[in-house]
Amino acid sequence: MPLSHVKKMASTFVSLRFTLFFTATCLISCIFTEATPHYNHHPKFILTLVNNCPFTVWPAIQPNAGHPVLERGGFALNTLTHRSFPAPAQHWSGRIWARTGCSYNHGRFSCATGDCGGRLECNGLGGSSPATLAQFTLHHGHNDLSSYAVSLVDGFNVPMTVTPHEGKGLCPVVGCRANLLATCPDRLQLRSPPGHGPVVACKSGCEAFGTDELCCRNHYNSPQTCRASSFSDFFKHACPATFTYAHDSPSLTHECSSPRELKIIFCH
Repeated sequence: MPLSHVKKMASTFVSLRFTLFFTATCLISCIFTEATPHYNHHPKFILTLVNNCPFTVWPAIQPNAGHPVLERGGFALNTLTHRSFPAPAQHWSGRIWARTGCSYNHGRFSCATGDCGGRLECNGLGGSSPATLAQFTLHHGHNDLSSYAVSLVDGFNVPMTVTPHEGKGLCPVVGCRANLLATCPDRLQLRSPPGHGPVVACKSGCEAFGTDELCCRNHYNSPQTCRASSFSDFFKHACPATFTYAHDSPSLTHECSSPRELKIIFCH
């Protein structure tokens, strides 16, 4: 075979190999290009706790029964800082609050408000009242809903709001921005040290007086018999977008579909 024919065949073979390689590369590239948006459109759901208070707070997180503890249940959060962490990927419900006035004395950790049994990491334990509570039910319903509300049923210790980001549906900012420590009625004031210290929290009528009527217990434990009181009205007037007694309006729990982030802001 003439040498010119051999060279021509070799050139054709190299050209064919290059064409096949280029085509395969394009196919692979196209496959990954099509796949990538699937991940971009499903970002992780984040919980962010923000401390805008002019002092350190110790956030506490308590899951409802059967749900996992997040971030070991508590940590310190310095003033003007935040902490973000992934929300559970499955259904989860629970509450978040701020502990204030915490310190170590004689080797024991304790807080003036919201204390959870003298632990830095609450690890599932509830907190002492009075305390402002943010309540959540995440990943429920067929539209991946997240419900959230701020409650003053157990009293107040710091202003708090919940702000959703990039959700669909009913996703308002809710909570209590007012500093109720300055206006708390004398009979509801919690002082630390007791009696002569500054006001550190504002009790609910239930905690202050303990009656079945104010606590919505026994005969009063139903929507028909559990009513607002002058004490719950104090909280409601200052912070209308919060729960202030046990059978307060259920419309205050909002359902937001697939938010990218829920931001809990202390002293917003």
